[in-house]
Amino acid sequence: MAPWRRVRIPAVVLPRRPNLDLRALAPSPRSVAAGLVLIPIAAAAYIGARETSVFAVRQVDIVGASPAVRAQVRIALRPVVGRSLLEVDADVLDRRISDVPQVASIRFDRAFPHTLTVHVTPEQPVLLLRQGRVGWVVSARGRVIRRVKTTRLSSLPRVWVPRGEKVVVGATLPARAGGFAAALFAPLAEARFPAQVRFVRAGEKELTLVLRSRMEVRLGNADDLRLKLAIARRILLASGALPGGYLDVSVPERPVVLPPESQVAS
Repeated sequence: MAPWRRVRIPAVVLPRRPNLDLRALAPSPRSVAAGLVLIPIAAAAYIGARETSVFAVRQVDIVGASPAVRAQVRIALRPVVGRSLLEVDADVLDRRISDVPQVASIRFDRAFPHTLTVHVTPEQPVLLLRQGRVGWVVSARGRVIRRVKTTRLSSLPRVWVPRGEKVVVGATLPARAGGFAAALFAPLAEARFPAQVRFVRAGEKELTLVLRSRMEVRLGNADDLRLKLAIARRILLASGALPGGYLDVSVPERPVVLPPESQVAS
């Protein structure tokens, strides 16, 4: 057996970590003084740019919506031309656009030095409000978009309101005067309803769709509309729109289908 030998391992000396002097990280008095001088200069330059014509709006680009709506938006924004881009904000534009009933919302971008770009989201027409021979197009938010001269040319679903009810273009309809019916169409679109709605009957506690086949879809009140429409969609896809019959989903757990001239619900 070889004799046991002692092996000497050289010591490893780690470098000493230098002491961190926090005072070296602090800005010098000269840097602080320079910063304090620059702050009022920058503020004065910003105020000057707002108050002068350095960044005055000379061009307004309208993006989105139809040519007719873009023309109305351009007219509404004429007072903005000449104002500083820095002065134009969302509140200023919203006040100008509020008188254009076809516009649901806008967003804007500043393209310095002189261009304002406005992106328009138009209102979506979903309903034709009828009052005798007069008609108005209404959006999904219940806003009256415009008056129509010939109601027969519109393919939108109809809802009737009493003659004494006042209808104002640009206003939002109360629930009793078409607002309840208009609010139905956002979930109706989401449900991908398989039949075209011809009329809407809307009361305080009753909402009924009358399809082009003359079949009624009775929804009851406004609770659980998306669930009721989803159930009605499945039933209509399976059985079809029965002319003259009705589908009652006012109680979603117990839908009822009544074929035409039938006395027994199935």
